[in-house]
Amino acid sequence: MSSKQQFVKLNDGHFIPALGFGTYKPQEVHKSKSLEAANLAIGVGFRHIDTAYAYQVEEEIGQAIQSNIKAGIIKREDMFITTKLWCTFFRPELVQPALEKSLKKLQLDYVDLYIMHYPVPMKPGDIDYPVDEKGKLLLDTVDFCATWEALEKCKDAGLVKSIGVSNFNHKQLERILNKPGLKYKPVCNQNSPVLLHDPVLCDVAKKNNRSPALIALRYLLQRGVVPLAQSFKENEMKENLQVISSAP
Repeated sequence: MSSKQQFVKLNDGHFIPALGFGTYKPQEVHKSKSLEAANLAIGVGFRHIDTAYAYQVEEEIGQAIQSNIKAGIIKREDMFITTKLWCTFFRPELVQPALEKSLKKLQLDYVDLYIMHYPVPMKPGDIDYPVDEKGKLLLDTVDFCATWEALEKCKDAGLVKSIGVSNFNHKQLERILNKPGLKYKPVCNQNSPVLLHDPVLCDVAKKNNRSPALIALRYLLQRGVVPLAQSFKENEMKENLQVISSAP
């Protein structure tokens, strides 16, 4: 992997680049922007890319990865790719097919990290956000501990190197950790706090003549947290990566 990268060791022995590139996009942003942004991110040096089925940009991320591999800019083993299992696929028999669908879109044989996106099983089907006639989410009765067992099987099958969760609270995480027969612990619990408008953060940034994003990234890195930086602008991507070279 790139010598410029810093890494964090996960509890299963694998290493994750300390700074990732996030690929969530608002609906009003065209998918072509995601392809362009992913290409820019790889070009400026990002080797950790975080995406998800629900972001609906896996195909674009896959195109960017493959075009950069073909151009000789990266090798597959240089990259750390994360994607996420959506809540309508939490029934155990749906987990591996969902992962295989993501792998096909990403044009990859495996992902480095596969995450349960939310601890909220939803009604299976073709609709990502199933609702009743009153607009209320239709939930499913499947236990996410059973979903976790299916993720463990995906790891054993070599389709994913590490498995984790996202947006779980303490009690939900404990349910997995205390599950009888647990084979692999989650390597992460990914959350997405909005920091950039925090008044204390903005004040520190102003005093240090830095952007709030850079201060937030530096703070998280120093705490051993793996942050995801997101931007569609090349200059911001470069600035975000500078926090790696300046970190102690």
